[in-house]
Amino acid sequence: MGEERKYAMGTEAVWGGEEGLFEGNATQVPVVHSVSFGYEDMDEWLDVALGKRPGHIYTRNTNPTVAVFEEKVRLLEGGEAATSASSGMGIISNALFALLKPGDRVVSVKDTYGGTNRMFTEFLPRVNVDVTLCDTTDHAAIEAEVAKGCTVLYLETPTNPTIKVLDIERLARAGKAVGAVVMADNTFATPVNQNPLAQGADLVLHSATKYLGGHADALGGVAVGSAELIKTIYSYREIVGNVLEPMSAYLLLRGMKTLHLRIERQNANALEIARFLEGHPGVERVFYPGLKSHPGHEIARRQMRGFGGMLSFVAKGGTYADACRVLSGLKLARRAANLGAVETIAGPPATTSHVECSKEERAAMGIPESLIRYSVGIEDVEDLKADLDRALRQDA
Repeated sequence: MGEERKYAMGTEAVWGGEEGLFEGNATQVPVVHSVSFGYEDMDEWLDVALGKRPGHIYTRNTNPTVAVFEEKVRLLEGGEAATSASSGMGIISNALFALLKPGDRVVSVKDTYGGTNRMFTEFLPRVNVDVTLCDTTDHAAIEAEVAKGCTVLYLETPTNPTIKVLDIERLARAGKAVGAVVMADNTFATPVNQNPLAQGADLVLHSATKYLGGHADALGGVAVGSAELIKTIYSYREIVGNVLEPMSAYLLLRGMKTLHLRIERQNANALEIARFLEGHPGVERVFYPGLKSHPGHEIARRQMRGFGGMLSFVAKGGTYADACRVLSGLKLARRAANLGAVETIAGPPATTSHVECSKEERAAMGIPESLIRYSVGIEDVEDLKADLDRALRQDA
């Protein structure tokens, strides 16, 4: 653990953490379902329990299959260590509660994922953690709040679902100046497109359920950062019992072997679809950082290698009913509360990213009721464009 990435991103996605053979000369990572791991030699058992030698004791703590998954993500993100949890919100909540105590302060933005936003507006204040949420596009305002002092600066870029872009390097400098831990949710970008640790963040988080797995069949979350930070989060996570199940870890590993290929295709498809939608009469506005019209385009060009497979757009008319009309007309999109899979997925924030929030709360975050979050899959882009065109033109 802690070694640098030896290969290019595409090669590491396949081989990272998997060099050599496994038990019984298996070429694929075994799914180890055993709850516990036995030792005939008591001294060896004690050394493993004390962390003096590698090994596993109990799957709530560590597991061989899960360890390979964590190592692959660690290599892709370029951190010293990684730990996982049963879901994206599992790792986010565990990281926040592990690093914060009553009286601490968090600075973040208004546009975080709905579950994360609820952590900031409801659960952390319950334990006397002060939270300040800033206008996501006002970097100067964020810097000013950070300068007042904070324990954690929490970033998400691109944001969910309005695809806003934050300057990680600039804001990380502000956080470091006051000794804050800079956390960055990299779920939308993926390690293929962006590496927040290389831009100054201390901790990078993923809902592995999304792009890392890529097939909508396994839940998981993962955090990557310094050995010290990860040890703190791991120590909390193992006691709370928020465990990534070995079969889920295996499915995520299998999905990650095609991560680089999938993201390349989704990047290309999303950019072409965003350009198509920007000129469509049935669309009022498109949110995608690859468009020159996007306010964060120049930041995205500087800190991202690709603009991602996520976009959102506002259907003409401006009401929730208008969004539902378009969504009902789509044939090549799952209407579901997920994203990042090989098939295209679409839905409104009211039933996906911000289902926990009221209409008024979504409006305060700048999320239009007619907004459609569109997770672009790996299908033929011409088919996707034709499908969108039919749905947008019906009853127009």
